[in-house]
Amino acid sequence: MDTDDNQAIQYLEGLLGRAFRVHTTDSRMFVGIFKCTDAERNIILSSTYEYRFPSPSAVQAAASASQETWDEETVKPPSSSVKVHMTSRLIGLVVIPGRHITKIEVE
Repeated sequence: MDTDDNQAIQYLEGLLGRAFRVHTTDSRMFVGIFKCTDAERNIILSSTYEYRFPSPSAVQAAASASQETWDEETVKPPSSSVKVHMTSRLIGLVVIPGRHITKIEVE
């Protein structure tokens, strides 16, 4: 192994046990503790939560509900942004295939 390989290994070892946010091609996000990776860039996370962005229909329903609750006597019209929460569930231990990873963030 050369110096670059050793530095890469040391860098990855320094990330073990850190909280990661991993975004995937299907727009899900996984938040968990980094356990390992391999040559194919697969990542294993433990204590992982999966987050899903709301569907377009859920966003549209929230926007419609926001518009309906606006009272015409109110001085300010409703804002152009609507808050819709992501859904989440506990996964536990998960392997995320490297080919589906779009972004990795270290918390």
